[in-house]
Amino acid sequence: MADYKAPVKDMQFVLENISRMPQLAAMTTFEDATPDMVSAILEEAGRVSAAVIAPTNVTGDEQGVRLENGTVKIPDGFADAYKQYAEGGWGSLQFDPEYGGQGLPYSLSTSVMEMWQSANMSWGLCPLLSQGAVEALYLNGSDQLKSTYLPNMISGEWTGTMNLTEPGAGSDLSVIRSKAVPEGDHYLVTGQKIFITWGDHEMADNIIHLVLARLPDAPAGVRGISLFLVPKFLVNESGELGERNDVAVASLEHKLGIHASATCVMAFGEKAGAVGYLIGEEGKGLACMFTMMNNARLAVGLQGVAISERAYQQALWYAGDRTQGKAVGFTEEGPILRHADIRRMLMTMKAFTEAGRALAYDACGSLDFAHAHEDKTLAAQEKARAAYLTPIVKGWCTEVAQEVTSLGVQIHGGMGFIEETGAAQHFRDARILPIYEGTNSIQALDLVGRKTLSDQGVAAHAIMKEISATVEQASASARFSSAARKLQAALVVAQNSTSQLLAQSAENAYFPGAVAYNYMMMMGTLCGGWQLLRSGLAAEGKQAQGESDPYLEAKQLTALFYMDQILPRYLSYAAVVDTGSEAIMAFTDEHLESAFS
Repeated sequence: MADYKAPVKDMQFVLENISRMPQLAAMTTFEDATPDMVSAILEEAGRVSAAVIAPTNVTGDEQGVRLENGTVKIPDGFADAYKQYAEGGWGSLQFDPEYGGQGLPYSLSTSVMEMWQSANMSWGLCPLLSQGAVEALYLNGSDQLKSTYLPNMISGEWTGTMNLTEPGAGSDLSVIRSKAVPEGDHYLVTGQKIFITWGDHEMADNIIHLVLARLPDAPAGVRGISLFLVPKFLVNESGELGERNDVAVASLEHKLGIHASATCVMAFGEKAGAVGYLIGEEGKGLACMFTMMNNARLAVGLQGVAISERAYQQALWYAGDRTQGKAVGFTEEGPILRHADIRRMLMTMKAFTEAGRALAYDACGSLDFAHAHEDKTLAAQEKARAAYLTPIVKGWCTEVAQEVTSLGVQIHGGMGFIEETGAAQHFRDARILPIYEGTNSIQALDLVGRKTLSDQGVAAHAIMKEISATVEQASASARFSSAARKLQAALVVAQNSTSQLLAQSAENAYFPGAVAYNYMMMMGTLCGGWQLLRSGLAAEGKQAQGESDPYLEAKQLTALFYMDQILPRYLSYAAVVDTGSEAIMAFTDEHLESAFS
């Protein structure tokens, strides 16, 4: 089984050439993000991810988690790995120095987070959710709440969770029933939440739950939802931990994958009521929680990249190690890496992974510019850019992760279906990604509704304008002129499909929902090609300056492979957008049930 090795070289390349790290470092806000600092952080994070966290992946999958006397017991090595993570200050990279953060770019923290997720996605979910909770509290909490909770959450001494879903309220949060009753300077929260990632554990001293609930006089629907901070252990005025709050784990879920992550059913207030503190304004809880949800959606898209990277490394190692038959064109037996179709699958895995990495880092880079720009107009443009790319990052990167991890199993042949090789775990772990933090159906509807129809395609056309500029640049390159023509053809189709979406949605209420998924996948395929063409051009430029690293040639070949083998998929997605997929709505309940009548 292959050991994980962080792709530091590719991460540095993408940060420099795609997410615009040098330009960020030129701003006062991020002046500490020098090339030497970025390199040192990535190298050390790569060491920790490989030496400390990755060894817990297989044992964690085998041992899983268990509930004993109301406490979640975690696999061997998890607590020590978390201790080293916290002591290394890894959870503080992108946060405000006022609360103990290092004030570095979010896009740099994103690359470090990718390493944790590749090394062990089950373990990595804990810091992932904690960082989202920090972001939500930082942007929406009172000064008192922030001073009380943020320092320990940023340091990693305390972790955080997101509590939205209930047994009767999945993606539709308008029907949640958890209650919060005012009592003095706090509230008493009651209710049950399900699917709460790392809702309990013993790796940190305290767990800070962010909980959606309703006040007694709250109206129905999403406008009646408020957000509350509910700690596992209460915190006294001096900042020390006090008594246990009325929060308990009712049960643990038994899952297809991420076995070593505790997915809890949480019970709040089954005794006297769980003490909670209002975050933001009453009735504005969903807006506050969306801060965390949007952060988490980018992070889950990044998980798609991370698990793809891990599956690719595993498959590449196996293909080089496994001897089987004579490949066409060879006269002697050798590794299956020589077979053309194995190379096709490996290149597909590599291209999807690197395209997704560039897309995710680019979106996070826009959030950094939105934060650092003094020009409010430019900051707003970057914020809108990141908002548009977010559902594509979450949706497309996690969808293609299903294909990448499945190809990893296929490359192993029959051994891929055997748990001992490790390929199956990546396949199982990846399957949750299109589901949680808003299913990909929700991401597609978000892209079509809030991000395209609501502004009549302004954000979409802004991205397409950037793609057009890359096409123009590539057209002047002898090596990439053909790729430029292919991307231009895809761009024209995407522009036409966007116009079709705007026109048809105004006439047919069912149209957006019928085409949303295919529109999202079309835009993801287009943007993936755009990012790899940008990467290929940057690599070509470095070669022209005299750099001879084989990595630069590989980067260009990956871009060319994508244009030939993957980009053409946009046509099938666009065809659905053009037709409106009338059969979807014509197929009634009666038709669906007809085979059983």
